[in-house]
Amino acid sequence: MNLFRFRTIQSNIAAALAFMIVILALVMGFIAYRLSASAVQRTAQDFTAELIKQVNTNIQSYVNNMENISLLALNHRGVSGYLTGDSDDEASVTDFLRTIILSRKDIASIGVFGYNGRFVSDGGSGNLNPYVNVPDQSWYREAKEGQGKVFISPSHVQPVFKEDYRWVVSLSREIRSADNSRGIGVLLVDLNFSVINDILNGIELGKRGYVYILDRGGRVVYHPQQQLLYSNLKTEKIDEVLALGNGSFITDEGGQSRIYTVQDSGFGWKIVGVSYVGELVNNKGRMQTSFFTLGGISLVVALLLSFLLSRNLTRPIHQMQRHMSEVEKGNFDIQVPVDATREIGMLARAFNLMVVRIRELMAQVVKEQEFKRKSELNALQAQINPHFLYNTLDSIVWMAENDKSAEVVRMTSALARLFRASISKGSELVPVRNEIEHISNYLTIQKMRYRDKLDFRIDVDDAIKSSLTLKVLLQPLVENAIYHGVKNRYGTGTIRITGERKGETIVLQVSDNGVGMDEATRRALLTPAADPKQGKGVGLTNVHERIRLYFGKAYGLTIESEPDEGTTVTVTIPVLDGPAAVAEPPGKEREA
Repeated sequence: MNLFRFRTIQSNIAAALAFMIVILALVMGFIAYRLSASAVQRTAQDFTAELIKQVNTNIQSYVNNMENISLLALNHRGVSGYLTGDSDDEASVTDFLRTIILSRKDIASIGVFGYNGRFVSDGGSGNLNPYVNVPDQSWYREAKEGQGKVFISPSHVQPVFKEDYRWVVSLSREIRSADNSRGIGVLLVDLNFSVINDILNGIELGKRGYVYILDRGGRVVYHPQQQLLYSNLKTEKIDEVLALGNGSFITDEGGQSRIYTVQDSGFGWKIVGVSYVGELVNNKGRMQTSFFTLGGISLVVALLLSFLLSRNLTRPIHQMQRHMSEVEKGNFDIQVPVDATREIGMLARAFNLMVVRIRELMAQVVKEQEFKRKSELNALQAQINPHFLYNTLDSIVWMAENDKSAEVVRMTSALARLFRASISKGSELVPVRNEIEHISNYLTIQKMRYRDKLDFRIDVDDAIKSSLTLKVLLQPLVENAIYHGVKNRYGTGTIRITGERKGETIVLQVSDNGVGMDEATRRALLTPAADPKQGKGVGLTNVHERIRLYFGKAYGLTIESEPDEGTTVTVTIPVLDGPAAVAEPPGKEREA
């Protein structure tokens, strides 16, 4: 197996290319087959072109006969006299047209339509369909615009004469006055579609080939599978045919490739012959047998050589792929064996160095994230709104100037306890009772500042007061309720704080009867700001992230609010039992 083993990938590729020269025989055979097939195809194309020319000659001769018949009607004095009003002998005109019909079985009907409103046909003037406006018909408009030129329509169901619904091809031309100075009407000759069908139906272009006709506008005059075209079950290359003029082109459809041979009739029709390429090569089966036999032998040899070479070439690559899969799963304690092949060995050494470096970087990132988390929590706990402090001190000064010493003592004591709880060092967790005392002090200060504008109520179950919670958890929620809810309300606003245990979780709620908010504002409150300089401070987003960072993504904040109905912020944390006396016991919960 080491016979085909080389030191470099380049050597392996060179050896493979050298051995693959045997495929040259297959290439030569294929080229010979293609040249032979092309020669036969060109001969078949020439034959098809000659056949289409003959078909065109037959149809052109037939159309010329129809034109001659139309000339009889155009030059008949009775017809022109009847249309100009010089004669009222409708019967003689009808007899003349009926005579033409009787002499030619391929004519379905003949009609003469005067611009003055007169009409007569081989059946008289009473067989006109009353629901069809003749001037709106395309054959009428084209004949009138052509001023004597012949126009031939696509195949269609005859709509002009009542109770006559045959498929026809219409020949129309304008009838001119005797001095050819003006038009006086339009002559319509409906040709039985079956005649054209009989001319073309006998044409054979192989087993599946056929001939069809288009008019100058791309409309189908005749097609052996006309119903399939109308129902969109079959399509033709109409745009390519119209653009070609005379000549041929081949479609690229694999085994269904077709040769289109186009002949312009000279009177607006295009005769199109369609041949299938696969049917044009008579000895195709024998040629293909020889080709596939030689190709099969070459393929077996090539596959055998490719297998031996690729197995030696890809074995170390597969080995590295397996180790990469382990790294993808998170296992960084692996080393890829260094292969003897130079390029693969270099790649393996680089991969091993990369894994070691990733392992070191992951450990470094873990340490940095842990340090960042602790720093952020410490920063959050140390923050306090400077405006709150300024306004509180301003209120104390005002009360002192007004000799309200009791209120000064009460607010100063509450402020001191508030600062002691906010900036105290130690564990990040405190009992719920400490957090309730902290928020009670905060609300006491705010109530004294806002007087009759603010009221509050605290109702927390004693069973959860010994459980642990994050320090300074409720103050941002209450602050948000005051400044964005109650402060903007007319009259006294009430903030209610409740707490209870539900299963293995503790649920704390901060509710207010303030102005509330709409859905968009509610959603934005828990969405981190794109710009950290936007100044959200210790807002709801930071509280939410603190809870999720410390306890997990299953916990955090939820907000319920309606405009003018108030807002309720719910805090969900796990039950963490702590010592009964982590801090000095708080005072009795106040009900303001």
